[in-house]
Amino acid sequence: MTKTQDLKEAFFDLYGTDARVFRAPGRVNLIGEHTDYNDGFVMPAAIDLYASVAMAVRKDRRLRIHSENLSETCEFDLDETSPRPRGHWSDYARGVAIALEQAGCRLRGADLLLRSEVPVGAGLSSSAAIEVAIALALLDGANLKIDGVKLARLCQQAENEFVGARVGIMDQFVACNGRVGYGLLLDCRTLDHRLIPLPSSARLVILNTMVKHELASSEYNTRRAECEAGVQYLVKFLPHIRALRDVTLDELERFGQGMPELIYKRCRHVTSENARVIKAADALEGGDLLSLGQLMRASHASLRDDYEVSCRELDIAVELASATEGVYGARMTGGGFGGCAISIVEANCVEAFKLRVASRYEQATGLRPEIYT
Repeated sequence: MTKTQDLKEAFFDLYGTDARVFRAPGRVNLIGEHTDYNDGFVMPAAIDLYASVAMAVRKDRRLRIHSENLSETCEFDLDETSPRPRGHWSDYARGVAIALEQAGCRLRGADLLLRSEVPVGAGLSSSAAIEVAIALALLDGANLKIDGVKLARLCQQAENEFVGARVGIMDQFVACNGRVGYGLLLDCRTLDHRLIPLPSSARLVILNTMVKHELASSEYNTRRAECEAGVQYLVKFLPHIRALRDVTLDELERFGQGMPELIYKRCRHVTSENARVIKAADALEGGDLLSLGQLMRASHASLRDDYEVSCRELDIAVELASATEGVYGARMTGGGFGGCAISIVEANCVEAFKLRVASRYEQATGLRPEIYT
């Protein structure tokens, strides 16, 4: 039985009717961390872990959603005036419905069953996968279609405005527009993007450190504020800039010497990371995995030292991976303070990599990692 058939059967057992199934992938970011909310460049790839939603239309305007992962059901009316977030997983679904309706999409009520394979808190964008899968289901129930760029914007809007997380566009964008076998180079300001072929000779190997430090959410908003402070300082010398995306490393070195050291370090990470993303895309398109690996290592060092969003477990995972045969490069991926590290590994070395790195990581941390290829 396929996963889709299994979810349809679970839906029938729960609601007593047939369903259609929609899904959206999680993502891993090859390079370009904490650049998206600075209008910068990122290069994520969709992964084959999915959030899936089974859906059947109702005759009223109510949404009833059951989370199989959490064994919880929520229900709300699409016609409710002034809905408020509850600080609950259901806010993601409700926020998506509100954003779609505000964009002129008249939705119909529906019963939904949600199942996600994307691990929560691992930095693989479980929330964006859920948002996009639910949006696809609700649109289909109303016989509506939206292009992938607009859909990504609306799902980001739901998370920004209703859930209250100031996320950038990257996660929703790749969940809507990723393709098998490709990375996606994205300009987070213009949303111009192009697909970058991934080499068939290598694999993306993700190590879940199995930790998520409590610092993550508060420090994310702190980093945004620090970047905005950097822009406010630099705009005195560079009046054309709107975000750190508009600042080169040379300009930062020339005009940023008077800013607080901490703010300077944050700005240095973002400006150097944007440059690394462009170089990484060129390296991938040229099949130069050695150069890509060097850029990944530099990215991790910058995230660890200048942006200070790594942690002991991530550093150990990256160090172990980097010292393993067949690895071109490794770095933390995601917001930081735990979550995952990504490695680019020769295809014929993957199994040995998994055994060696998993064993040594567990010895060093006492934690047994999950590894996804």
